[in-house]
Amino acid sequence: MLKKDERLWGKETKELNQTLLKHLIDQLDENLLALFLADKKIKEKFFAKIGDVFVLKQNDLKFFIDENKLDNSYTRYQNKIGLRAGDKLLSERDEVVLDWPFKDCVLEGGMTKEDQRRDEIFFNEILAQDEIDRLYDPKAFTGWARHTAKGKEKVKELKRDKDGTIRENLIIKGNNLLVLHSLKKQFAGKIKLIYIDPPYNTGGEANIFSYNNNFNHSTWLTFIKNRLEIAKDLIREDGFIAITIDHAELFYLGTMIDEIFDKKNRLGIISIVIKPEGRQFSKFFSTSNEFMIVYAKNIAVAYFQNVILDQKNKEKFDRFDELGNYKVRRYLNYNNTEISGRENNPEGWYAFYVNENMVVSLEKSPKSIEIWPVDKGIEKSWQTNRATAQGRIDNNDIICEKNNKGQLEIYLKVRESQRYLTHWFDSKYNATHHGTKLLEKIIDKNDFSYPKSLFSVLDTLKIMTDKNDLVLDFFAGSGTTGHAVLELNKEDGGSRRVILVEQLDDHIKICNERLQKVLSKENIEDNFVYCEMAKLNERAKERILAAKSLAELEELFDELYERYFLDYNVEVKNFREKIIKEEEFKKLKLREQKKLFVEMLDANQMYVNFSERGDQKFGLAKDDIALSEEFYQTK
Repeated sequence: MLKKDERLWGKETKELNQTLLKHLIDQLDENLLALFLADKKIKEKFFAKIGDVFVLKQNDLKFFIDENKLDNSYTRYQNKIGLRAGDKLLSERDEVVLDWPFKDCVLEGGMTKEDQRRDEIFFNEILAQDEIDRLYDPKAFTGWARHTAKGKEKVKELKRDKDGTIRENLIIKGNNLLVLHSLKKQFAGKIKLIYIDPPYNTGGEANIFSYNNNFNHSTWLTFIKNRLEIAKDLIREDGFIAITIDHAELFYLGTMIDEIFDKKNRLGIISIVIKPEGRQFSKFFSTSNEFMIVYAKNIAVAYFQNVILDQKNKEKFDRFDELGNYKVRRYLNYNNTEISGRENNPEGWYAFYVNENMVVSLEKSPKSIEIWPVDKGIEKSWQTNRATAQGRIDNNDIICEKNNKGQLEIYLKVRESQRYLTHWFDSKYNATHHGTKLLEKIIDKNDFSYPKSLFSVLDTLKIMTDKNDLVLDFFAGSGTTGHAVLELNKEDGGSRRVILVEQLDDHIKICNERLQKVLSKENIEDNFVYCEMAKLNERAKERILAAKSLAELEELFDELYERYFLDYNVEVKNFREKIIKEEEFKKLKLREQKKLFVEMLDANQMYVNFSERGDQKFGLAKDDIALSEEFYQTK
């Protein structure tokens, strides 16, 4: 395209004059701009449309020219880490800025223990946009099954709300970044609460099995950032996100979410005591708590539910009317004697009138009894002025009853409510008793490292969701969030739905088993629909990791070349005929040999794109294709 502008080319050398090119870009040269705008791909990539005007993104274009490489691990600020954020120098900004080498990259992110040993693949947002687009393409799903209290059934159809939104509990197996992008079309702006328990990046005290919990710090930040950005698009305007974390990444995570969700939408950082006795073998402080960071999508329209988390406090609200539970409290003002009495507080000095049917009014009527704010002969005041009292009478929140001495007394109905503190220390949040041991009781074994207390999740749901809301957990683990949704629906008669996303085979197995047994043991008339992203290179990766010897890997190589997608840099003939035969390669440990085989796979072809579902070489069953089409509403 640039060859069309003769000014840019040396007459003798025939080489591109990059200095002149960048100068013309800075000058917004009309001829050059016309050339750029005439090219569709250049126009889409390097121009922002504002109304009917296209504005050139000069910095992006010049960066692309300077670093026109095929290396997808290149980051914009490789040699200037922390000096810039966005288009401004840090010295020009007054907010806290979190910057790291791969901030402008996309990380697919391996979650298995095998992935701990591989070099993560970063896709630069400018240089590899086409690859990122393919990575984010909606994926096809296979392995559909409906789990009920009685067992597994075939999925015949997907239930939907009146507006067309899928109305199912879903368990989806696959890389959570790719699943989140696959959910976007169906669920953007429809999730009321996202609750996640991501890897804490600490390595763990001990692991039976776990996520990759040892990311490099900047890798972990990129991994989380990519997922939070798409997660925000899925949340309703009045929705929330709650993220549990420990002290290792707390400050960095908080600063990152401030940037993505806006600091003004931060509602609080909750400290939850999950192990009162503290962790063993601590050199310094013995950790007994973790944190839950809570943000609203839009604090202007978000609201908490009016519920009680403390059972002892809940029992005090021992009365019930059409509006719910309440307790009564005398309407006299006892808080401040200095503003009590007709002289000190004339606005609070007035009479209530009670008729023979015990109906309260501020207007005198025949045979009504007059009640003034007097206690034991001493003048007091009512809690509010007449106008406020009238509003409460209209809402049926002020009543008259006889006290234990048989005297008429004015009472206020205090509705069931609780202040939500930023420290949760009740024994029900103990992760050992109500996480690990609870899971062991349900599935008759202990194969999961540190599941959350059911009640930590349950109370979060109570505060932030209503009866018909949709919940998402894309680090589903053992399925605690799904269990909590079932439990809360049973408790309050709700019909909340939940979407669980999980990548690890062991986790999925436990999650499915746990939820099926909860349905069965609790006799719950509900179910879960299970599916998984259709594997492509992911299946090849699994076969490589399962190999028991180099001989098996060698036998597998031709099949990798013929059936799967290898990276374009792989020299197939050289690898088959030379490298794999060398003594140095044979001396490598089997896991290192496997790593090289895995790295040959095209990381952008791990799963089958929905758009390619009909291609016979991918081998998708007709039923899986049909249900995938129904999921995306393409029928």
